[in-house]
Amino acid sequence: MGANYLKEATSDGLALSSRDERRFLKHVHDNVHGNIYLDPLSLKFIDTEQFQRLRDLKQLGVSYMVYPGAVHSRFEHSLGVYWLASEAINRLKTHQGLELDIDNFDKQTVKIAGLLHDLGHGPFSHMFEREFIPRVLHGLKWSHEEMSLKMIDYIVDEHNIDIESDFLKKVKEMIIASEKDEFKSSKEKKFLYDIVANGRNGIDVDKFDYIVRDSRACGLGCNFEYQRVLETMRVIDDEICYRAKEYLTIHKLFAARADLHRTVYMHAKVKAVELMLVDAMTKANDALQISSYINEPAQYWKLDDTIVKTIETSTSQDLKESRDLILRIRRRDLYQYCNEYSVPKENLEHFKSVTPQDIVCSQNSADATLNEEDIAVSNVRIDLTRGNNNPLNRISFFEDYDSTRKISICDGAISHLLPTSYEDMIVRVYTKKPHLVEAVAKAFENFQVKTYGVKTQVHETPTKTMKKRLRYHH
Repeated sequence: MGANYLKEATSDGLALSSRDERRFLKHVHDNVHGNIYLDPLSLKFIDTEQFQRLRDLKQLGVSYMVYPGAVHSRFEHSLGVYWLASEAINRLKTHQGLELDIDNFDKQTVKIAGLLHDLGHGPFSHMFEREFIPRVLHGLKWSHEEMSLKMIDYIVDEHNIDIESDFLKKVKEMIIASEKDEFKSSKEKKFLYDIVANGRNGIDVDKFDYIVRDSRACGLGCNFEYQRVLETMRVIDDEICYRAKEYLTIHKLFAARADLHRTVYMHAKVKAVELMLVDAMTKANDALQISSYINEPAQYWKLDDTIVKTIETSTSQDLKESRDLILRIRRRDLYQYCNEYSVPKENLEHFKSVTPQDIVCSQNSADATLNEEDIAVSNVRIDLTRGNNNPLNRISFFEDYDSTRKISICDGAISHLLPTSYEDMIVRVYTKKPHLVEAVAKAFENFQVKTYGVKTQVHETPTKTMKKRLRYHH
């Protein structure tokens, strides 16, 4: 084995950092980054059925039901993160290569970690991980990052990729760097772990890619310029630091991410479709054993967004309930949004998730009788990555390019127009039966008064729309 991956990466006498030699590499044209150049080792992973599966996983799950352009895949995003990881490490090598002792091993591990970081995502991505699996496996904590590590081992074994165990170990550590911080304490070149999945402060090329890519796909503007952040980073004391002048640029990274959560990922209609899809998959789980796929990479790679088509086109009686739910989604007969409120600031710290039972217990006795199974509640957290803390407090800055000292910038030192609170909690209630909108909405109002002493929602109950809909259906 030896250092074959290094020989391959520099075969034909290539030095991969040399822009002149890119013509020897395979290139693909990406609609965000332009030409992306793929080295031989990356192609060994890309040209496998397990990696190609990412083409059948939509990056934004069911968001395309609201934003029709949001049909881009995890495949595109993975190539984008590979490319930005490559750009980041090349810039550090150009500016501080000798001082940091960045070698080919470092460059290749960072790039491959960027390429493979999302291999473990399930159908409809975060919905599968955060909603479906905990529901059918009774609260099991399962993460796509851990699954990515299993998939990497499986691909290497299945396709006989000649690669050193040290190399693989480092790639896998970089992928879970944001989840597990402890293993870095003994490592040299800790700054390499800040590039793909940054557990220290959340600034990483994964976010750079999806913020720009998702904004573009949904037709939204994006005023975050990742290029400025890439150009101005510098390693001090084994940590990637950022020029103090870019404080507001970095703030825009976290603000743009929160904005995407509010307007796209957590959109009220998107959540309605998600709630229905989770119900459909849960009802189909006994018949199709969907959750069992997570036990074995050899099975897992066969699971993707086409699970919906499998349910929809089946004639099995066992899948009738699931089929009916998917048919409702297709016909836009969605769970009906009743209302929402934002949890008051002073109640955020001790907030407990609201459940359908809470709403049922608050119903008016004169109204239609509500059952828990008629109600769905979505507790939506939107923050700047650090809960109710300012994410910029965890970031190390430097004053100028000849600085050798890290500095931190305290709240209010740059601008008083930035937020003083960093987290929103939105509670939304839906009913699965359109004729119950009014009763559920009233129960929801009662719940707010009981919990906070006041009605905290700002929207009127959408009953007029409902009456129109019901007339139309009849």
